[in-house]
Amino acid sequence: MRKIIFSVALLFFVTAAIAQHHTQIIAGKAQAVQPRLVEWRRHIHQNPELSNREFKTQQYVLQHLKKLGIQADTLAKTGVVGILKGGKPGPVIALRADMDALPVLERNELAYKSTAKGEYLGKEVPVMHACGHDAHVAILMGTAEVLAAMQKDIPGTVKFIFQPAEEGAPR
Repeated sequence: MRKIIFSVALLFFVTAAIAQHHTQIIAGKAQAVQPRLVEWRRHIHQNPELSNREFKTQQYVLQHLKKLGIQADTLAKTGVVGILKGGKPGPVIALRADMDALPVLERNELAYKSTAKGEYLGKEVPVMHACGHDAHVAILMGTAEVLAAMQKDIPGTVKFIFQPAEEGAPR
């Protein structure tokens, strides 16, 4: 019985040490990608697109995923799905980010402020990322970069889904 308790305790501590090691590796890689994540977010913020019109965003994401060696394809007209097959057997998980912007005027003086226009309800309107979709896309791009660098250690498959038209179909 003591051997079993010792073995379980040892297994717990070894597992915790491995998890801590991976946590440190992930934290280091996330820190390294941080400056590019800010650049991506600002680029996407400055170039918003309304629902089902995210063509430039789609190309931006596709180019990034392919550069990382992630299998990537279009999805639902203007969306993207990337598939990263890990080096170990395991489950399939999906991570999602919404990509579309809203027909809203940006009222600030940021250097990366949106001046984009789009058609909404038959009229030309200002367009901006008013609810964080620019950050969502950038975060998922960063996550893809970190995980691609650890591909051989990943058990299973990760799907990166960049969803268009989360705010609804354009009007």
